[in-house]
Amino acid sequence: MKARHKRIALIVGGLAILGIAATLVLNAFQSNLVFFFSPTQVAAGEAPKGKTFRVGGMVKEGSIKREADGVTIRFVMTDTEKDMIVAYKGILPDLFKEGKGAVAQGKLADDGVFTANEVLAKHDENYMPPEAAKALSDAGQRAAASKAATEAATKTLKQ
Repeated sequence: MKARHKRIALIVGGLAILGIAATLVLNAFQSNLVFFFSPTQVAAGEAPKGKTFRVGGMVKEGSIKREADGVTIRFVMTDTEKDMIVAYKGILPDLFKEGKGAVAQGKLADDGVFTANEVLAKHDENYMPPEAAKALSDAGQRAAASKAATEAATKTLKQ
């Protein structure tokens, strides 16, 4: 084999190894990628079906229900516009409380219940994940706009 052929074989082999390594890294990255959605986005069908994602918002007051086994918990997560039932089997974080922010990671079941395999609670009084804060802010703005439109329509009908 000539020196030129050896160099070409080395270059082709190096490119093949580089391609395989890049494919493995991208595959690992994509399988660990988890997106965040608000309950309103999930209700609108924006969340992926059958894939793991995160949902965040506030735990609705009076919604935490413990099953008879003592480990399974159901609660309602809200972004003040839409509510979503979350089922979780495991030990909740100490800071998990009604009326506080939380993020759950899991999959949406066919019956519309979000089955979480991990629940995270906000860690201090002033912190909320940026995605959850934005979702709550957007929901509040939509609710205010809807209320203003309803009041305007009611005022028009009274005249």
